[in-house]
Amino acid sequence: MTGSHPPSRSRIPGSGLAKGLAVTLRTMTKRAHTAQYPDVQPELPPRSRGVIGLFEENCTVCMLCARECPDWCIYIDSHKETVPAAAPGGRERSRNVLDRFAIDFSLCMYCGICIEVCPFDALFWSPEFEYAETDIRELTHERDKLREWMWTVPAPPALDPSAEEPKELAAARKAAEKLAAARAQDGGAGQATGTPDATGPATPPDRGGRS
Repeated sequence: MTGSHPPSRSRIPGSGLAKGLAVTLRTMTKRAHTAQYPDVQPELPPRSRGVIGLFEENCTVCMLCARECPDWCIYIDSHKETVPAAAPGGRERSRNVLDRFAIDFSLCMYCGICIEVCPFDALFWSPEFEYAETDIRELTHERDKLREWMWTVPAPPALDPSAEEPKELAAARKAAEKLAAARAQDGGAGQATGTPDATGPATPPDRGGRS
């Protein structure tokens, strides 16, 4: 028993051309959405993977990012320094000091493994993407450039409205408040002794107790 095929629909001659013209006419009446780059910067998603920023103060030269990188595009150099004992009778200890931290972005495949495995939060994604070079050898960016990109890293969003603020912001706020308090204390001492301060000219001390 042979299967029967459904009868083929008769196509009107020129129907394909008519459909194509209809699409063309609909497109002609719509406004073009052309991005005027570089005059107008694009609005990137907050988790865009542009480049990798380095927060150098958190780096302990553990080499974990370089060892886990699939492309071996992270170059780290360091040396050891002896830290004297903090108290008399204590032991000296040694620490690693970062000499070089560079990433070859001509090899990087933006997998983000180095950022994920960093145990001390020293690497972050930045949405910066304007780092093209005319020479491929110039795509190896050193730690000074990676440090500059840290200023373009967006603040991490809170997990929920009642979540605590990120520890980096809390530490920065405490440091700023401590610095402001120290400046205020120095300014008060300067006014009390008649020395000039940052807020105004020096005033002589009150010797007669008059207001």
